Amino acid sequence: MAFIQCEFFSETLQISAAMNVILPQDKDRLFPTLYLLHGLSDDHSAWVRQTSIERYALSRGIAVVMPAVNRSFYTDMKHGAKYWTFVTEELPGLARSFFPLSSKREDNFAAGLSMGGYGAMKWGMTHPDRLAAVASLSGAVDVQSWADERGGEDASNVFGEASSIPGSPADLFTLAEQVVSRRPIPLLYQCCGTEDFLYEDNVRFRDHCRKIGLPLTYEEEPGDHEWGYWDTKIQRVLDWLPLRR
Repeated sequence: MAFIQCEFFSETLQISAAMNVILPQDKDRLFPTLYLLHGLSDDHSAWVRQTSIERYALSRGIAVVMPAVNRSFYTDMKHGAKYWTFVTEELPGLARSFFPLSSKREDNFAAGLSMGGYGAMKWGMTHPDRLAAVASLSGAVDVQSWADERGGEDASNVFGEASSIPGSPADLFTLAEQVVSRRPIPLLYQCCGTEDFLYEDNVRFRDHCRKIGLPLTYEEEPGDHEWGYWDTKIQRVLDWLPLRR
């Protein structure tokens, strides 16, 4: 397994950008890829520093791409850079040009924690033709609630007025209603610890998906918003992914 720290220029962001990549060492093969997204206070190094993701990916034969997006909420920010366009449009093409990664939908997945859980769900439900499965770990799945209760300046920079979120492309509840009638629908996975401050938001999103008939694998158990929980649950996500053996 190779661990690659990759720095490059982003045409979208117009700055130097970074991603960490875990890559199997296997010749003559294009690898399935998990885009693994970080949380609000983290960066592209967090998953490697705080979990054993490299060891977990090794046994599954999957590449893992971990980009840096600052405090952007994986959004083309109201006052800031176009991180949504960067992650969903520019990044996959660049990663595939640098590394032997499969471009097939059935080989591409996204997952993330907290802010990254929101980003993964948003990616999968906005572009269901590009990703076969997405997973949210303790995700900030109700961004209006986050913006109203604790978003502060971050929320203003990302979304502008919180009142603009409902019904917009940033609203996972609206995206869920739109994707439920589309084909193909990516597999969706959601988990949250029952002691997490985002637990009620996650229950609300789970119930919404069930109400509209959107298939969703949901799991909860005792746990807080911390790395011990995410280190355990990312192993569950890797087992859940529909990897072609």
